[in-house]
Amino acid sequence: MIRLENVGLHYGQGPEVLSNISLHIKPGSFHFLTGPSGSGKTTLLRMLFMSLQPTDGDIHLFGQNATNVSASRRAQLRRRIGIVFQDFRLLDHLTTWENVALPLRVIGKRVSNYKEDVTDLLQWVGLGDRMYGFPPVLSGGEKQRAAIARAVIGKPELLLADEPTGNVDPQMARRLLRLFIELNRLGTSVIIATHDHQLMKQFKAPRLELHDGTVEVIG
Repeated sequence: MIRLENVGLHYGQGPEVLSNISLHIKPGSFHFLTGPSGSGKTTLLRMLFMSLQPTDGDIHLFGQNATNVSASRRAQLRRRIGIVFQDFRLLDHLTTWENVALPLRVIGKRVSNYKEDVTDLLQWVGLGDRMYGFPPVLSGGEKQRAAIARAVIGKPELLLADEPTGNVDPQMARRLLRLFIELNRLGTSVIIATHDHQLMKQFKAPRLELHDGTVEVIG
């Protein structure tokens, strides 16, 4: 699923953010990505999503070298990945329902084939009464849940989530974790970047711990 070979990243002439990382993540696995603030968690997720290129080494996704691919090939690979950004990246001119449905619309699915799924998912994450509202009127927690619903609606092969429970209460965090676990049970590889130790205690999964630019697999 994912193979990193001696991956490193530095900005300009500055010090390396990540250094000589080699890592193999199998299909259908579940990992928490942890480390102190500034350790490179978001950077690593961005590289896995191909929105940031490493300055050293190679990243292989789905059996292909994704380090230097064409824009069209990158777009094709990204369709196999669901991602939850810390800044949500919802489109303000679309309703919450339309934002969540967008990944299915992009790949050409007919609305009649996913209308019920989108509605059910929004109700499950507690946005049933907000599905026809627009992002500017949503709270931070509501935007977070909408972003998560958008990331998982297409049942991606790989899910990357950057602090997905950072803006929700503990009860909703547990509910969202169950959603990620169910998606993983159905075959999706899941990587969740988080500082939430209570969340990690609720589900036993290996941890990718970032420290001083390197990663260690724990568990």
